[in-house]
Amino acid sequence: MTGRLARIAEHAGVSEATVSRVLNNKSNVAAETRAAVLTSIDVLGFERPSHLRGPMRGGPVGLIVPELTNPVFPLFAQVIQQRLAAKGFTAVLCTQAPGGVAEEDYLPMLLDHDVCGIIFVSGKHAESNSDVSAYQGLVAQGLPIVMINGHRPEIAAPSLSTDERAAVALAFSHLVQLGHERIGLATGQPRYVPSIRKVAEFERQTAVAGMETLIEQTWFTVEGGELAGRSLVERGATAIICGSDLMALGVMRAATQLGLTVPTDLSVVGYDGSDITKYTGPPLTTVRQDVTTMSAAAADALAELVKGHPQPSGDALFAPELLVRGSTARVPLPGD
Repeated sequence: MTGRLARIAEHAGVSEATVSRVLNNKSNVAAETRAAVLTSIDVLGFERPSHLRGPMRGGPVGLIVPELTNPVFPLFAQVIQQRLAAKGFTAVLCTQAPGGVAEEDYLPMLLDHDVCGIIFVSGKHAESNSDVSAYQGLVAQGLPIVMINGHRPEIAAPSLSTDERAAVALAFSHLVQLGHERIGLATGQPRYVPSIRKVAEFERQTAVAGMETLIEQTWFTVEGGELAGRSLVERGATAIICGSDLMALGVMRAATQLGLTVPTDLSVVGYDGSDITKYTGPPLTTVRQDVTTMSAAAADALAELVKGHPQPSGDALFAPELLVRGSTARVPLPGD
């Protein structure tokens, strides 16, 4: 019990004595503090005492994410789990991996466990050519679902995305202000909705600026970034906008292998805004997704759907933020 109290107290940011008062349903605890402690109990997977369960507990919710190797997806999962727990729901986290259990395999498992809804993060819905009949079937049978990062208008469900076009525009403008005239885009495969939107905006930006359009589409991974980065450098790029922070790490590795220094010889901009970008060498300039707001909105939308309150099914776009750090600099000039 002592170990459990300590873990809950640390997670909620309160004392063990406060946790004890909440568990014993004492009255001398502020409502916000009580809610924080109960949320921590749920998130950490501990069972609430029977007198604290009450009518607010809503049941299990499926949460399907692509994988956990990209730091942005654990962040999505953490925020969504916490938000759902605060509303009385328990998130059932389902992660995918190449050659492992896939999204379509999780669906019957979740339905067998009587989930009251499912949140999909960058799932099959993010592929522009994927079959969406499974999603449509869930909607048809009345199961609430919410999609994150990959809008498909054929699915009558809430869809929340980072504004990919705005992200590219922010990065491009930043690099132009630094004097770069040969800017490349390294992003994921053409079938992904986020890639399609990034490429469309990049082509628009380069056309307006009268620049050559330098694009390489590989994978949203370190290896994909390395491959794309090498090709773009060989094509004369002095700056590269990346489709993920992991790709940016790959571009930086490719630059090192080619004998270049970031940012003296090559400027690099990432995308996602994961915490690892603070500690790269140099710290990575990146466009940050507002994961906290988007995740909270997704959890709220699902909770409202479970209550029977209809939610908009259009594409809700969340504004990104440019974080300027040490991986971008003024374009090298002759004689520098």
